[in-house]
Amino acid sequence: MSEKRPETDADIIMRSQRLSGVALEQSKQRAEKKYSLDLPAHMAVCDTNYLRLMKLFANMRTADTQSFALLIGDDESLVVFTVLERGPFTTLINLQQQPERAWSGAGCMQIRVYHDAHSAEVVQIQNQNRFHGVYDYPNTRMRQRDEKVQINRFLGEFLSLCFVHGASTARLPSSPT
Repeated sequence: MSEKRPETDADIIMRSQRLSGVALEQSKQRAEKKYSLDLPAHMAVCDTNYLRLMKLFANMRTADTQSFALLIGDDESLVVFTVLERGPFTTLINLQQQPERAWSGAGCMQIRVYHDAHSAEVVQIQNQNRFHGVYDYPNTRMRQRDEKVQINRFLGEFLSLCFVHGASTARLPSSPT
């Protein structure tokens, strides 16, 4: 005969609590795993945004504004780039959609263009600024862990939309007759 005593209800409950404590600890460790910024991928997005901006506003180093119509179906709005600051290596531009459309979410954003690094990043969007590379979550402003990455990807998507649906507002010179 076996010397082992039968398991009681208290033994089963105690073993269950011990096992669920281990599972709880493992889930806490997974939750505490920090988000880390993929810097090369983020820089690639910012570099691509620079190239897109240079195609849409090629003369930003000399001109103060550039505008074009954005035609989505029957909806028309005006996209306006305005230079706010110029430095030897950087330009701060304001991108504004007039009138602001609920479907775009772009509204108004400021973009810092780094000419020496051939990169551009959003520094302000919808009156929010100072974006960190990584946020703990939850945080006081309820920003996503990768908020900076998301807004720069959004800029890229909006600029791509401008390429597909944009139309020049400049008048064509009249042809001599």
